[in-house]
Amino acid sequence: MPENTYVGAIDQGTTGTRFMIFDHAGQVVANAYEKHEQIYPEPGWVEHDPMEIWENTKTVVSRALREGGLDPGQLAGLGITNQRETTVIWDAETGTPIYNALVWQDRRTTARVEELQAADKVEWIREKTGLECDAYFSATKAEWLLDNADPIKLERVRPQDIRDRAEDGQLRMGTIDSWLIYKLTGRHVTDVTNASRTMLYNIREMEWDDELLDEFNVPVQLLPEVRPSSDDDYYGHTDPEGFLGAEVPVAGALGDQQAALFGQTCFDEGDAKNTYGTGAFFLMNTGEEPVRSDHGLLTTVGFQRSGEPVQYALEGSIFVAGAAIEWLEDVDLVDDPTETAELARSVESTDGVYVVPAFTGLGAPHWDGRARGTIVGMTRGTRREHLVRATLESIAYQTRDLAEAMEADSDIEMSTLRVDGGAVKNNFLCQLQSDIIGTDIARPVVDETTALGSAYAAGLAVGYWDDTDELRENWQVDRQFSPRMDRPRANEMYARWDDAVERSLDWAQDEGGE
Repeated sequence: MPENTYVGAIDQGTTGTRFMIFDHAGQVVANAYEKHEQIYPEPGWVEHDPMEIWENTKTVVSRALREGGLDPGQLAGLGITNQRETTVIWDAETGTPIYNALVWQDRRTTARVEELQAADKVEWIREKTGLECDAYFSATKAEWLLDNADPIKLERVRPQDIRDRAEDGQLRMGTIDSWLIYKLTGRHVTDVTNASRTMLYNIREMEWDDELLDEFNVPVQLLPEVRPSSDDDYYGHTDPEGFLGAEVPVAGALGDQQAALFGQTCFDEGDAKNTYGTGAFFLMNTGEEPVRSDHGLLTTVGFQRSGEPVQYALEGSIFVAGAAIEWLEDVDLVDDPTETAELARSVESTDGVYVVPAFTGLGAPHWDGRARGTIVGMTRGTRREHLVRATLESIAYQTRDLAEAMEADSDIEMSTLRVDGGAVKNNFLCQLQSDIIGTDIARPVVDETTALGSAYAAGLAVGYWDDTDELRENWQVDRQFSPRMDRPRANEMYARWDDAVERSLDWAQDEGGE
């Protein structure tokens, strides 16, 4: 690979889009970010405008190159990582979405999920997909879009029945990786990790499942080709006549949490990481065989390199983590997220207050789409410092929920958990996490491991890096946190967390219908 070349990563997240450029040592040489609008048409509904995401993608790619003083021709390859499960359908000819993207947090299909639960189809779905039957995943979102997207209101598609157009092959569906790959290359492609999050993909047979497509009435013509996460044959190339002005291979894609697993170099069975973003996502590499969970976790595809077996993972999904800190800002309890550590340290405890941030339901291991945010234990003496500390503690408690389930399913006791994401810059939270779980927490020097993972996947495919051993050498610890709290005290605090969660369950009786 020539000198002065780099690998770029488009990191399309829930709240914004980032473009990062990495050198051979895995260090960031350029970085640009742009937020996009969060659209809430109804309680429990969350949408994004796919065209805004695409425009922001072009903006951040161009800005990072410009500010880094780099030419597009210096990019050896592009990787993509994305918010998973978020679903968009677009016109194959015009490339125009028929409706806003339905975001992974969206709960509008809760009633449909409850129909499936009542019909005893939960185990059937789990056996095929490794997933819990939940509105979180793409299948019910695609079904809703095909049944309810109104072309007259949107004026985005021709006035023909959407389902007819889907069956005629005139429409395309995908998660955000597919949308961006299509806009960049004109190819309709996804990778195995994103396919595994749709609830339409059989992770044992590694193909779209005809029975699931029939259940959700999703035409196979709508779906992308499924390729490895690191693809030696490439997904395609950017258009040299397009905004980038260069023909760059697009060769790697992973859903954001699998990308972080890859970026944290969790290549071996038993390696685990937790990413603290809008939500928090705990993944453990379980090797070449899918491990069934008996404790509310998901079995999912971890990653796949060209010509190699699929690596599977167990995953625990927390819907609200960093978003709980954003909520503290929204309600004016803090002016800036950086205040939270200082405020939390200013009190010795929460004084019995627990915050359960179930703003969009609870994920693993509870899987209750009707749970809602709850504060318990308040007295007249409760101050904002107690609420701030209780909110940070809620992130640590939810992570312990997942750690205990992970160890029970895998029979592997973790000695170290690798962490990344915006919230891990908070030393108080990292130490608290170590105390509550009772294990070491390792924070890497490069904590944007989601973008790094997709860059690694693309870079391996184009020969920028030779092998995974080279990537392991890049991984460096910034700081390690070890437990300080007495275990009986940590266990006592955690036991009361279970009581608080019970109060939040099955609250939203009148939400989530179609």
